Amino acid sequence: MSLSRRAWIVAASVGAVEALKDQVGLCRWNYPLRCVAQHTKNNIRSYSQAKKLSSSLIANKAEQSEESLRTVMYLSCWGPN
Repeated sequence: MSLSRRAWIVAASVGAVEALKDQVGLCRWNYPLRCVAQHTKNNIRSYSQAKKLSSSLIANKAEQSEESLRTVMYLSCWGPN
């Protein structure tokens, strides 16, 4: 997401919160806002964990491929004729 888009989202969110504070008071909105923030934080964390897991699986697969190639090269040079 681009920086300008994030800035617009933050500005709109702050404006919405300020408008709600003016109309009904923020205390009514504390719980829903905290729930949304917690949900967002949890989803970002799970996304980053999935990304790390994916990269480690790719590295593991590359390591296995390299080991297989090493075995083939060894057998082609030194294996039985």
